[in-house]
Amino acid sequence: MSAAGVKNRAAALFAVLVLAVTAACTGGDGSSSSSTSPSPRTGGSADVLAVKIDNVAPARPHTGLEQADVVYVEQVEAGLSRILAVYSSDLPPVIGPVRSARETDLELLRQFDRPTLAFSGAQSRLLPVIDRAPLDPVPPSKAPQAYFRGPDRPAPHNLYLRPERIPFTASGVDAVAELGLKVGAPPPGGEPEDSRTVRYPSASVRFTWSAEGERWLVSLDGSPARTAEGERIGAGTVVVQDVDVRESDFRDRSGNNTPFTETVGSGDAVVLRDGRTYEARWSRSSADADTVFSTPDGRRVDLAEGPLWILYAPRG
Repeated sequence: MSAAGVKNRAAALFAVLVLAVTAACTGGDGSSSSSTSPSPRTGGSADVLAVKIDNVAPARPHTGLEQADVVYVEQVEAGLSRILAVYSSDLPPVIGPVRSARETDLELLRQFDRPTLAFSGAQSRLLPVIDRAPLDPVPPSKAPQAYFRGPDRPAPHNLYLRPERIPFTASGVDAVAELGLKVGAPPPGGEPEDSRTVRYPSASVRFTWSAEGERWLVSLDGSPARTAEGERIGAGTVVVQDVDVRESDFRDRSGNNTPFTETVGSGDAVVLRDGRTYEARWSRSSADADTVFSTPDGRRVDLAEGPLWILYAPRG
C-alpha cells in the first residue's frame, strides 16, 4: 500500500475510534421522538435489530452497515432513498448515521417476530402508530445512553447508535432465517450479469460483480459504498423487487409527501447472485406472512453466502 493509502486508512480508523468514544448527545434528525415506556420483549427464534440509516452523500461512509444480515433500500421524500439494516447474527459496536422511521417500515418489519427498531424519531402523527405496532421501538428518548452525535459531520447526519446499550442481544442466527430464506444452490438457468443499477427519482444503487471477491460491490448515487475503514461494501445476493409506491397520509417538515411502499402483494423480481441474474416472482399474502421468492416455474430461490440486499423498485 502506498504512503497515501496508509495515511487515509489510518485517518478512517481514527474517525471510527472518535465516534465510539464521543460523549452522547441525544436527539433525532429534526423530527419528534417517542417518549413512552418501552414495550416488553416477547422473544423469538431469532430476535432482530432493525436500524433506520441515512443514505444521502453527507451521511457516508456508513458505519456498521457491512455487518447487517439484510439491507433494505426504499424510496422516501423527494425521490431519495433510505436504508433499513437488519442485524441478528452479529452486532458492530457502532451503527449509523441513524435517521427517522417511515410508515413503510412498520409493514415491512412484520415479517419478523417482534423486532427491535432503532430510529432517530418520526413525524409526530406517525409516533402513535409506531407505538401500536408489533415491535419494540428504541428512539433516543427511550435509550439516551445508546445514542451519540459524531463530530465529523453536521446534524442531522451524525447520530449514531451503540447497540450494546439497548435491550437487545444478537442471537447468532442470520436474520434471513426469520424470512423463511436459506443459503443454497442457485436455480437453473440465469444470464451472466456484470452490473445492475436500480434508480429512484433522485437516487441510485448500482451493483457490480466482483469475481475475485465473489460478491456484488455496492455503489450509492454513483460513488463506491465504503465502510468507515475504507473497505468496499458488498452483497452476496441482491433482490430487486418491483413494488407499488403510493402517497401516504404523512408529510415531512418541508411539506413533501412521504411515499408508502406496498410490500404486501405480488410482482416481478430480479435476483442477482454468483455473477448471474435470474428472473423471479415475489409474493406476500399478508403483513404477517413472509415474502416468497420463486422462479417463473415455481422453484424456490435460495441465497448465496453473504449479506442480502433487497431493493424496493417502483414499478414503471
